[in-house]
Amino acid sequence: MKRRLLLLGTLALGLLVAPRDAHAQLPPPDRNAAWETVSTVSMVVGMGTQLLMPRIYWSDTEVTIGYKARWHASVLAPTMLLVAAALFNEQVVRPGIASYRPGCGPSNPGVAGCTTYGMPSTHTFVAFSALGHGTGVFLVDSLKWSDGRFNGAAIAGDVALPLIAAGLTYAGRVAGEPSQEHGDQALVGGAIGLGVGLITGVVYSYLQRPECPYGSGVICW
Repeated sequence: MKRRLLLLGTLALGLLVAPRDAHAQLPPPDRNAAWETVSTVSMVVGMGTQLLMPRIYWSDTEVTIGYKARWHASVLAPTMLLVAAALFNEQVVRPGIASYRPGCGPSNPGVAGCTTYGMPSTHTFVAFSALGHGTGVFLVDSLKWSDGRFNGAAIAGDVALPLIAAGLTYAGRVAGEPSQEHGDQALVGGAIGLGVGLITGVVYSYLQRPECPYGSGVICW
């Protein structure tokens, strides 16, 4: 009996001290700071276009005929909604999915460059939501409020500039080795942002007429 207990004790001790499979510690990823800056600046520019771009529409009244431009303070509502959605994605959705960024993995969480997850990309969400918002506003202002007339300045400010900013944001997230995010992480963020932004822009521009409700000023409060 004593021999059996001694044998079991020796076996248990051997299992405790036996070497386990080693997992190599991944080093901190050395990401390109320039591409990070490009993506961040482009993201801010994209959303900034929606804050600063006036509503351009065709005015056909007894007083004036032609295009008018009006800046609406109410645009803060949809743009702040998109920013809030981006913060929710950053703080809740991405940690919940836990999709590692390039150069990150289970062995190096929390090190420099690996303090956040990658999917869905918040940068591309913001940039493409600005593109979606601008496209929605342009379509409603052109088709509904301007009776199908299309204005070149509206195309440039509502669609073209946000499109360029979104493209640069995406490029900044996937360029470099290792990149800021994997291509699918950036694509998912951009696709979701585009859809959310488009819905937001259409609803906002449909409910808020482009002309000022009172007076003839160029700024609508």
